[in-house]
Amino acid sequence: MQKIKAFFRNKWTGFVLASAVWTLWFVVWTGNWWMLLGIPVLYDLYITGWFRRRVWSRNAEWCRRSAVYRTAYEWVNAILFATVVATLVHIYVFQMYVIPTSSMEKTLLVGDYLYVSKVTYGPQMPNTPLSFPFVHHTMPFSQTRPSFSDAVQWPYRRLRGLRRIERNDVVVFNFPAGDTVLLENQAVTYYDVLRSYCQTYGDAEGRRRLFAEHTVAARPVDKRENYIKRCVALPGDTLRVVNGEVWIDGVRREPVPERQFSYVVQTSAPFSQYAIANLGVTEYSGNGSSYYMMLTDENARRVEAMNNVVSIRRYSAGPNSDVYPQPAVPLWSQDNYGPVWIPARGAQIELTEWNAALYGRIIEAYEGHRLERDGDRFLIDGEPADTYTFAMDYYWMMGDNRHNSADSRFWGFVPEDHIVGKASFVWLSLDPDRRFPANIRWNRMFRKVR
Repeated sequence: MQKIKAFFRNKWTGFVLASAVWTLWFVVWTGNWWMLLGIPVLYDLYITGWFRRRVWSRNAEWCRRSAVYRTAYEWVNAILFATVVATLVHIYVFQMYVIPTSSMEKTLLVGDYLYVSKVTYGPQMPNTPLSFPFVHHTMPFSQTRPSFSDAVQWPYRRLRGLRRIERNDVVVFNFPAGDTVLLENQAVTYYDVLRSYCQTYGDAEGRRRLFAEHTVAARPVDKRENYIKRCVALPGDTLRVVNGEVWIDGVRREPVPERQFSYVVQTSAPFSQYAIANLGVTEYSGNGSSYYMMLTDENARRVEAMNNVVSIRRYSAGPNSDVYPQPAVPLWSQDNYGPVWIPARGAQIELTEWNAALYGRIIEAYEGHRLERDGDRFLIDGEPADTYTFAMDYYWMMGDNRHNSADSRFWGFVPEDHIVGKASFVWLSLDPDRRFPANIRWNRMFRKVR
């Protein structure tokens, strides 16, 4: 035992182990060979001690001489250490995420705090490394001041993960349509507002009015809002939604048990608050004889069995121009959508009028090319083109609360460079409609996300 202790206390043993961890993590995993410059630093730390003798000894002497300096040094040292460790964990391992809306109910509830694994799909390296720590895209105590600088921008790069995204994974990602925002009203989507202005005033005047009335700002990929949805289709899949049911490559997928739809419920007598609470229904409206309720399949059966229920009918949306790609003539709805093919890296499509409408945003906004129409032909970056080859994989995301979710049915595909991580488990859940301690949902603590 003494020999084992002596072995691990040996400075050369410490140097070799630290160098191995440093090389595997910061050099091999990240693929950044510049990080090999950290090896000489470790060598000095464990073997030569030059920095400790020449520089650190002076710091220790100043700490002995001045209590004020010692206190300031201890605070600065603690803050820097915490910042560095937290930043490394946030980039490479996991981040916390809180559910802000009901788009994933009943799978996830408003007030659920999630552990989001970045190791599962592989950590994405920051696009904007120069940013204020511990905030996302806006400085604290400000609604408009950005927390990052775009002076340095790194290209998309993802480290190797444990596995690829699978169907039905609950995924956190950067909002694809969040590349442009209205700083005074960030709750709405810029493209929806622009479309509304252009329909009202015409293209040129609508755009001019929007820019005159709002501050319009662009955001890099890693600083866009975080969304959470369920991945229902993978690269290369052909997706279709038929009466609210998801079909992939012509095969109906098993429904998610906790998904919800909107139902119209007619009653002979009003529901009591106890009955609604007993069902666990959180989203409803009505006047006593007619209700609109968001219900799971199980809750719909329970409601239908109630004595005071005359009829219950699931709401079904008709064709409309709100769904992607917002055609002038409505073709699809959120309940009957597609078929639509999900692009895969290296796959090629023919450039047609319909494909240009469906995949044009991918070509221009996500892959950085200029797509133009010149008579009967298409131009990409000014050159004639009959086909286009995709550079990235794409995914189709949908919320489990199918009639109350802004998802891929409304803004399209999610590029691979927008993927943040996999929602793993709920580590805390607080009911926003209750006060402490009654607001703690103990039954949801450390529940795995399925």
